[in-house]
Amino acid sequence: MNPLACKECATVHAPEAPHNMESLNYKYNFAKANGRWPTWADACSHCSEEIKQLVKGLLSDKGIDYA
Repeated sequence: MNPLACKECATVHAPEAPHNMESLNYKYNFAKANGRWPTWADACSHCSEEIKQLVKGLLSDKGIDYA
């Protein structure tokens, strides 16, 4: 694994950015820890409200559910 990659989603991203919800690493680690598949809200849970609103808007524009 890339040493710069996020330990939760195995993707290189800024600490304030959402986890890669499409990452199999993230999906399976989250499911193992929480007993369910993650949502975009879960991937953004550590983000600021500004970033959460931005992601919600971008997903909504594409018809993708945030929660």
